Amino acid sequence: MEGIIIKGIGGLYYVDTDRGVFECKARGLFRKEKIKPLVGDNVLIDLNDIDNTGYIMEIKSRNTELIRPPVANVNQSIIVFSLKNPKPNLWLLDRFLILSEKEKLNAIIVFNKIDLISDDVLKYILKIYENTGYKIIKTSTKSKEGINDLKEILKDNISVFAGPSGVGKSSLLNEIEPDLKLQTGDISAKTKRGKHTTRSSSLLELSFGGFVVDTPGFSSLDLSFIKEENLEIFFPEINEESLYCKFNDCKHNKEPGCNVKKSVKEGKISKERYENYLSFLSEIKKSRRY
Repeated sequence: MEGIIIKGIGGLYYVDTDRGVFECKARGLFRKEKIKPLVGDNVLIDLNDIDNTGYIMEIKSRNTELIRPPVANVNQSIIVFSLKNPKPNLWLLDRFLILSEKEKLNAIIVFNKIDLISDDVLKYILKIYENTGYKIIKTSTKSKEGINDLKEILKDNISVFAGPSGVGKSSLLNEIEPDLKLQTGDISAKTKRGKHTTRSSSLLELSFGGFVVDTPGFSSLDLSFIKEENLEIFFPEINEESLYCKFNDCKHNKEPGCNVKKSVKEGKISKERYENYLSFLSEIKKSRRY
């Protein structure tokens, strides 16, 4: 029987099929071959008629695969950051965007809790990302702004919801699909950061079409897979302006005749994005030394 893994806990996988959801174990062969089933995998299962449990017999080829969070076959990432409580960490947001670019996912930025900030602050944040080419949705579960726009983006897609804890991912999903009844959390008064409410990745079916992956919040992403000369590829606006640099191997740091640095001064590339690019470049250089 064919199905899709919607949740995995402690070596048990829950597979959604035309006949319902079945609890399954993975074949021992997968462990020997060091293959681990992932949420989002399309699989073939063999059912035990006695207790209605099953075994995963085959994992079909994956279109995409994320390591953290561990999910397969998503085609777009919904990257959620709040604009207050907690404050947006744009350094971390850019790392999420890099991971989406690497996995060739269509990335959508969602700035949540816009009801908590002034229009001037909102304009400042939006200006940073206006030339990146990423679609941006502004949302608020209080005023309901952007909820319908987000539903339209999710419709008939398999989307991963990603972002740090406390930014409102589960609250947004509850607003979009009330029957999900996901647990939501408050912001820690001591750390001003979100408390973890989602404990494991799971695939959630939407009544209007499509699936979403609600994932645990996390705060770091490794960039060791990137070479120095390739970093600009993960910054669309920097990559575009780099075509006009004096040197083909320009790293846009201290080289003369750099069109990227010129574009930063002219406001075509935001200073904040450029500074994050330099920070990541330095991080990659240091990792190569060790």
